[in-house]
Amino acid sequence: MTENAWTRWPSREALGREGTSQPRRMLAWAVRVLVIAILLWGAFDARHAHAWGAAAAAGGVIVAAVVSWAFFRTTYAHRLLPSLALISVLLGIAVAAQATGFRGPALVLWCGCGISALERLPLGAALPVASVALASYSAFNNDVWLTTAATVVGMALAGYVLRLDAEARGSAQRLLAQERAARAAEAESAALAERARIAREIHDVLAHSLSAQLVHLEAARLLIERDADREQILERVVAARGMARDGLAETRQALSALRGELTPLEDFLNELVSAADGAEVTVTGECRALTAEASQAVRRVAQEAVTNVRKHAHGARVQVRLDYGDHEVTLDIRDSGGRPGELAGSGAGYGLLGMRERAELLGGSLEAGPDEEGFMVTLKVPA
Repeated sequence: MTENAWTRWPSREALGREGTSQPRRMLAWAVRVLVIAILLWGAFDARHAHAWGAAAAAGGVIVAAVVSWAFFRTTYAHRLLPSLALISVLLGIAVAAQATGFRGPALVLWCGCGISALERLPLGAALPVASVALASYSAFNNDVWLTTAATVVGMALAGYVLRLDAEARGSAQRLLAQERAARAAEAESAALAERARIAREIHDVLAHSLSAQLVHLEAARLLIERDADREQILERVVAARGMARDGLAETRQALSALRGELTPLEDFLNELVSAADGAEVTVTGECRALTAEASQAVRRVAQEAVTNVRKHAHGARVQVRLDYGDHEVTLDIRDSGGRPGELAGSGAGYGLLGMRERAELLGGSLEAGPDEEGFMVTLKVPA
């Protein structure tokens, strides 16, 4: 059942001391010390200093202090019946003090009960308790009725203002806790996204490197089965070893890129096609630095596309065009067509799928398919 304004407790953040400033805490302790001093002064005034009543009054002060502490704890735990029982004990102590001639401590206890009830109890229980406490104060106070009425109204307003202030502080504490939780969740999400990005980069590097090695190793196997010359077999093995070495270098480069240590994209493309005969790189538009994700996407797509040309169109001329547009970067790779390599049928076709997924994750697109002469791959990523 949903609590309404009359049955709703002040929040635990409001009833606790967390988030309370140092000056506010010092003021609260000063008020407590003042109240205890008034109670003790009333207990040991001149009329009772020589009587057993003074000792009994001192004991009453101690009991009132313990009961007040217990009342603060039970209200913090939102336990209504124990809280009402404890504040009833305090009211009873005030009545006993008034009956035995300790008028000052009795008035202080009634005022404290009224204010504390309005501050810490649900309004449905606070109003009756505060009414009893302040009515008792009014009945036994010797001031003129106008002063007494003003004092009662002031104490009621003070208790309610303290309640509102505590609720505001509690709301601020809850908002702060929610903000911290949101920041922690955001940091965790960012860490997971970064881990996924690192995993994708390493996967793409290794997939490209291992695929190239597989091409040469499979070719070496076929040459061995055909009893080819030793030099031809050695050439393939050496090429596979070179691909393994290049794969390690690319892995280090990918890790460096993830740290923001990127080489210029134009230099990377020139190095990529330097080993291919009849390959050229054209760069148009105003060159500028790209984000690590966009730069890595262009690099990986270029690697995959050039590898596919070597694999499926041996001897083809390759044209690589990089265009820096206003809002996106376009990488276009086309080949002139050529004879299929020995391992043109190897592979499962996941290279293009991976490139397309990479582009879509960045909000871009990838088109791949037959061209007029050969095959074309066009990547567009926001930049």
